Order: sequence, then C-alpha cells, then structure tokens
Amino acid sequence: METPKLTLLTTTHRVAPGLLSWPAWEALRSAPVVLAGVADHPQLAALRAAGVEPEQVERPSAPALARLLLARAPAVWLESPDGDPGLTDALARIAVEEAGEHPEIEVLPGSYDLPGARLLDLVAVMDRLRSPGGCPWDAEQTHESLVKYLVEEAFELVEAIEEGDRETLREELGDVLLQVFFHSRIAEEDADDPFSIDDVAGDIVEKLTYRHPHVFGDVSVTGSAETEANWEQLKAAEKQRESVLDGVPAGLPALAYAAKLVSRVRRSHFTGVPDAPYELPAELTAESAGQLLLAVAQRAHDRGVDVDAALRAAARRYRAEVRAAEGLPGEGPQPA
Repeated sequence: METPKLTLLTTTHRVAPGLLSWPAWEALRSAPVVLAGVADHPQLAALRAAGVEPEQVERPSAPALARLLLARAPAVWLESPDGDPGLTDALARIAVEEAGEHPEIEVLPGSYDLPGARLLDLVAVMDRLRSPGGCPWDAEQTHESLVKYLVEEAFELVEAIEEGDRETLREELGDVLLQVFFHSRIAEEDADDPFSIDDVAGDIVEKLTYRHPHVFGDVSVTGSAETEANWEQLKAAEKQRESVLDGVPAGLPALAYAAKLVSRVRRSHFTGVPDAPYELPAELTAESAGQLLLAVAQRAHDRGVDVDAALRAAARRYRAEVRAAEGLPGEGPQPA
C-alpha cells in the first residue's frame, strides 16, 4: 500500500499567478484535495480556471495546522503568501518525534523568483509609502527636495567603495537604488508627462543595447578603447550633439568637471586647443591656479589617472597626517 503524501506547494507572488512548474500542475490535478488557508490567495483564480477547486481551511497555530494537514493527506497544501510561519518546523518536529506514524511530507516548489524579483517588492513599498495612508514625509517629497539626498547617497557610496567596506557598499547601493525608485514613483504622478520605473528601465535597456553593437549586433571591437570610442560616437549621433563637449553636466564638482571635459576632448581626438602649461607660476592667482589644475587634469588623464580619486586619496592621507600630528587616531568623525 502506497504511503499517503502531504505536498507543500510553494509559490512566489512575484511571478504571475498560474505560471507554475509542470510537476506542480501534475500534483494539483492529481491530488484528491487541494487545501488553502487564505481566501484571497493570488493563485486561486488561476487554479479554478484550470479546473482545480481548492478547499479553504482555517489556519490555527502552526502545530495545530501541521496536525490538520497530516490528517487530511493525501493532499496538496497551497502555501500562504506569508509562508505559513512555523509550519515547516512543526511538521519536521512531528516527523522526527513520531517517525513512521504519519504520511510522507514533500516540499514542491511551484514557482521561483527570477533574478531581480525583489525589485518588484521595492516598487510595492514605494507605492505604499506614496499612497494615501502611507508616510506623510514620503508623500510630500518632490524631485527637487530629494536632490540633496541623491547627492549625499552617491558620495556615501563612493566612500564605501574607497574604504573597501563590503557591508556598507551593499547598504549604500540600496540607498542609491531607493533614490531611483523614489524619483520614478514621483514621476508617475505628474499630470502632464508621467512615466514609471518600467519606462526608466525600458529606456536604459534600449540605450545599452544600442550602444553595445559589439555585444548585441554585428560590430567587432579589439578592446575597451575602441569600445569607448564607439560609445561616444553613437551617443553623439543619438543626441545630435554639435560639440564634443555637449552633454557634460556643468553641475559637477570643479575638478571632476575639468576631468570630464578633458576626457571628452581626448576621446574625440580634438587638437584645436593646446593643453594648459604645466608649471607653477611665480604668483598664483585664481586664473593661474585654475590653469594649473586644468593642466594636471590633462596630464593625469593621459596617464590613466583618475584625478578626482587621486585628489580624494591625497586629501584623506593629509587628513590622517594632521590627526597624527595632533596625537589623534587616524580615523575620526567623517563629514556629514
């Protein structure tokens, strides 16, 4: 005589209802009874449309639910969206303490989270925060009010990368990602020109595909330098730019702005303007100091040096030296 089986069918709410694995559908169709503990389970409509009519049961405590399900075997239990906390532990305890006295227990994954599935949760969280009954502070924010947070989070991410702090890096990446989703959720509410996070993601997918013809097309490249040149050429044609410097954001920090201008000029092989002279003038003025810094940015680019990162590293060393001279430890309170 075949041992009755209790099948725990797990699913994810991040995949459309009904998109279940073939073993899951086989188990559902062949089971004498399919049990569910939630009346609004997202899978119910899809199951009923396929001719499977689950029976709803009350969900008592986890140990009591475990006993109830074992008593109903053979059966399929449709895991609740909250994962039925404590149920698997209760079943495992019974299986160990009362070995051989109860039906076989099987956990059958019916659907799986795809890569990036948790981004759907972030969409739902942002929608909840911005909707009536959500967070008053989040509901009041605008693109303009969030700018300072976007800048701060970006710099905190840079610091985590420079310090090699993996735990903080993960956290700061999340904070930057939040800003993208926050702005996209606000954009959905615009009366004249709304767009969503799906529009944002779709645009960047199209852009990446277009600008990587050596990956998604039939273009061949010999290395990263040629790849960068193709990228800039495609971007210039795409945006119909007149100057090699069009599109460089003037709001960048001064040194980063100069470095970006130099990078654009070098990539385009433009030689119409000579480099700034590289020498310390007899008297530093605002103009001569600026020219000297521009010259450093030009020479640094030609030698593959990230001038902004180099200056930040030098400033951090200088800070440590000052603190050491003060008799203080190397690490201290960081700027807010």
